Amino acid sequence: MKQFLKYTSLSILGTMGMSCYILADTFFIAQGMGTDGLAALNLAIPVYNFIYGAGLMLGMGGAIKFAILKSQGNQKQIDRVYTNVIYMAIVFSVLFTSLGIFGAQSLARMLGAEGIVLEMTTTYLKWLLVFSPAFIFNNIFICFLRNDEAPQLSMMAVLFGSFTNIIFDYIFIFPMKMGILGAVLATGTSPAIGILLMSKHRRDKKNSFHLVKERLYADSIKQTLSLGFPSLIGQLAAGITMIVFNFLILALEGNTGVAAYGVVANISIVIIGIFNGIAEGVQPLVSDNYGTGNKKEIRSLHKYSMFMMA
Repeated sequence: MKQFLKYTSLSILGTMGMSCYILADTFFIAQGMGTDGLAALNLAIPVYNFIYGAGLMLGMGGAIKFAILKSQGNQKQIDRVYTNVIYMAIVFSVLFTSLGIFGAQSLARMLGAEGIVLEMTTTYLKWLLVFSPAFIFNNIFICFLRNDEAPQLSMMAVLFGSFTNIIFDYIFIFPMKMGILGAVLATGTSPAIGILLMSKHRRDKKNSFHLVKERLYADSIKQTLSLGFPSLIGQLAAGITMIVFNFLILALEGNTGVAAYGVVANISIVIIGIFNGIAEGVQPLVSDNYGTGNKKEIRSLHKYSMFMMA
């Protein structure tokens, strides 16, 4: 029970801190750019869900396998899994970054942006996608650190990144008057700072996962993607739901309606973060007990989780 409370509480703090990336943008963009800025942000947010989902799929999928192998003492397979996750992260990063550089405006049009909102949405999407490697690798390292008995460090990295985002949002949008560009630069810088903080663990002697010279293994890729796929589905569902609502509200109320919906939708991200935090927090404990065959403890962890969510 003590371990359960420790991991879930730290995870909840982390997921709520991460959700503040977008919430801080909502507040400062509303103050600095008004309705058009909020509309542009809300039209672009579903793409953040897709990027975040890709990183979470790789991070959760790889970390689940890592925790099971760690409980079994299989160091060679641990390094292979981690290395293959990094390879896949590079592939996803190249795809998202290329889309940002070459297709941001077309994507903004597809999402319903027009006029001045089109320009703002294009800017936000372009730089959001360019920063996608930071979001993806940040999620991967958070998941692996949480499964490597370092939940405090992963939580602190997320919270410090969120705090930095708030400070940069204010500086870039108001004193520097960078507008929507300042908002997305602040958001993109935050996970990069988190990665720098978490790099301390990779230099630690207690670190259990290492990047090694390995080729891509089809079995490793398949296992990682299948284990992490539910995490991706959750983010895709949220993104697609927001896209559908954006189109409906655009038709009924225009950009003002989308801006109003964006405020409510982005607040809901924080609430959802509580439940995601419970699920992500209990995962290392479940994976560890699964690796050792302790089914009784797994059932207990499930009961604790259901009680906390209720």
